[in-house]
Amino acid sequence: MCELYHCVLPLTRVGLYVSCVMSTLAIDLVSDVVCPWCFVGNHRLDRVLAALEIEKPELEVTVHHHPFELMPGTPREGTNVPNMLRKKYGVAPEKMWARVHEAAAESGLALDLSKQPMSYPTMPAHTLARLGRETGVEHAITRALFEAYFQDAKDIADPEVLVAIGTKHGLDAEHVRAFVTDENELTLTRNEAKIWQQHGVTGVPFFVFAEKLAFSGAQTEAVIRQVIDKALALPPS
Repeated sequence: MCELYHCVLPLTRVGLYVSCVMSTLAIDLVSDVVCPWCFVGNHRLDRVLAALEIEKPELEVTVHHHPFELMPGTPREGTNVPNMLRKKYGVAPEKMWARVHEAAAESGLALDLSKQPMSYPTMPAHTLARLGRETGVEHAITRALFEAYFQDAKDIADPEVLVAIGTKHGLDAEHVRAFVTDENELTLTRNEAKIWQQHGVTGVPFFVFAEKLAFSGAQTEAVIRQVIDKALALPPS
């Protein structure tokens, strides 16, 4: 079970579901905006895809993001993460952060978890990413959400923070504000998260490649590339 600031999982479940041809690759990534290992995993995926774009410019890659709640029931005002970790594990948060700091540095990601002491409800942020699917910017928005939360210490449950992120990626401010506060849209996002849990996803990040190969955890860039190469070598369904 993936828990906040302690969620590296082994390569597992290689063998999920559906369709890849040589010129396209679909990637599904289940994650949560307040999960540091998800930030690391997303960053590593971006590095691999940047190299792949140079090697295989003809390859069209799409990355779809899916919601997960690492801390269900987080109050709107947020939860103090260092206090929660001390109470739950009885150790200094810095000791638990050391592994993720090291992993981030290895991949060239600037990450200092002491900068963001709070965890906030993430369904509004996931709902913004879902809105971004309509115009093909959900991956860019998800990256911006990670950066806003971890690097800029923003409250990613604040509709105005989400409006600022959305407009930077071409979305209409009023539409974003209405969408991320609409209870029907938030329910749809929660239902999507439940579907992935029903499929057995209990820890994040969780990656699915070409709907056929999957692994959990912030694996190394070498592992990500290896699985992508295997996915590209699979026969079309």
